[in-house]
Amino acid sequence: MKLTLCLERTLGDVFLLIGKECPFLLRDLLASEELAQVFGQSVVDVLKVFIGSPCGLNLRNILWHGFASPHEVPPKYCSMMILLTAGLGQLLKTYLQQAKLTLTHRPFITLTNLEDLIVFPDVSHEVLSVLEEVMKKSTFILKIMLPYWEVALIKFKSQRFADCAVLLLTQLETGLRKVFATVNKCPKRLLTAEILAKHLSDGKINQLPLFLGQPAMEFLWDFLNHQEGPRIRDRLSHGEINLPGFPKEITDQLLAFSVVLLLRFVDEDLLSVFKEKTAVRSLTSLAEGYSARFHPVSWLKKQVLGCGASIGLWPLLPLPGDAEREAARLEGNSETNACNSLLIKITCELCHHVPEDRCVFGDLDDLPTEKWPRVLHELCSIHIPTLFCPRTVLEVLAVLRNISTCCSRVSGQVVASMELRHQQWVEKRLRSRQRQNFLRMLSSIKLLSPVLYLILLLIAVEMVNIHELPGKNAHEYQQYLKFLKSVLQYTENLVAYTSQERNKWAEAVSLTHSALLKIWTFSEKKQMLIHLAKKSTSKVVL
Repeated sequence: MKLTLCLERTLGDVFLLIGKECPFLLRDLLASEELAQVFGQSVVDVLKVFIGSPCGLNLRNILWHGFASPHEVPPKYCSMMILLTAGLGQLLKTYLQQAKLTLTHRPFITLTNLEDLIVFPDVSHEVLSVLEEVMKKSTFILKIMLPYWEVALIKFKSQRFADCAVLLLTQLETGLRKVFATVNKCPKRLLTAEILAKHLSDGKINQLPLFLGQPAMEFLWDFLNHQEGPRIRDRLSHGEINLPGFPKEITDQLLAFSVVLLLRFVDEDLLSVFKEKTAVRSLTSLAEGYSARFHPVSWLKKQVLGCGASIGLWPLLPLPGDAEREAARLEGNSETNACNSLLIKITCELCHHVPEDRCVFGDLDDLPTEKWPRVLHELCSIHIPTLFCPRTVLEVLAVLRNISTCCSRVSGQVVASMELRHQQWVEKRLRSRQRQNFLRMLSSIKLLSPVLYLILLLIAVEMVNIHELPGKNAHEYQQYLKFLKSVLQYTENLVAYTSQERNKWAEAVSLTHSALLKIWTFSEKKQMLIHLAKKSTSKVVL
């Protein structure tokens, strides 16, 4: 298995000596003219026989999908693959010398956001001993596959974390395929199970998610499928991760999840014995409370909270007393007043649709900025189902995330500009025009702060009601998407206007007035998701 992943990665590097974009599938890579040009067609044909086609031995897929037990792959196949790989190296060396080329290996992928992956604590000796015992009793594991589990634990204890993860991933897939075939009553589908799908190929509902429960399915999606997640199995099997540097934290998570999963397939008496152990109860509790970390909804929640925290820093920025007094004289123009009026109306409308147990505003005519982070936190703490989201939901979430990203950029730019201009003001290094611009900025950000909070509130309440989206017909959906893209356009323009290069603060106020008018107009049409949701509209006093 390790040889096939290293071989696939290097064959891709060889392809890039001649080709421009390496095929994702090994099958397509071996069918390419580029590899035939380097190694010769007959050699590539031998590779196809062993690892590249369902018509051949197909060793790579058979092993990586956990189809073969330890005794079903003869040692001679492995010997052949090792000799073949060495031969490829000799042929490549000759080609490079003749073509006067140098093979450059692509860098490995570095797994980021590891803190988001860590749900379970480090695997302790107690947990390992439980796993050693339970894997012999759990019906989740096919007896002929037990040696793989035993070797996986040996590898973990030897600190060969990638080896352990590779074996666990393939055997988890094997066990889940077996459960899939059982709960869907389709024993013939054991080799072609659609484990993570919502529907079977015949249109029936896949019973596996219902059987495993949402937390377990979200864990599997997070680790295996979400594009912004680690996609551990894909990246390991395609040789994209440096094996010696594979993070122990990820293997810990897979082992802990395996313990919880295997315990679901032991008899009740044995389960009660294991649940007497504190470590087992802790793992079970953490698994039952798991929620998605890498779904677009999860990322959007983090973005909203992060942006809200950034805006919360604005009032803490030091202001020269004389500058603040001069800026105050610029406030109160008709356009700013119009913005403030719209701001209050839109905020009141949105707050009426905040769930009753999440509202922190007592008087909707008085919306103190110090309470904004609390209401955002309350909204982002609401659980939103993430499994099997329709394309339209994912499309809207993408736009909302882009809006949130722009708001964060604006906030960051305001903080940077404030710090720079403040220092220049104190040191009296600002020219007259720059002083006036700084004063306009001070005046403008008193409006922009609640406006950005308003947009974050809009994002949050729509996110909470995101599953109302299928209730819209095609025309209503397009109108709704058009509205969100207009909000995105506003935030993109605001990013440009508030940059240190442009400093168009007066123009930012005019831009904001137009945007607030559009938001209020659309809100009056009752076409937002909050208007589809059947929620109480009563005010809630803190």
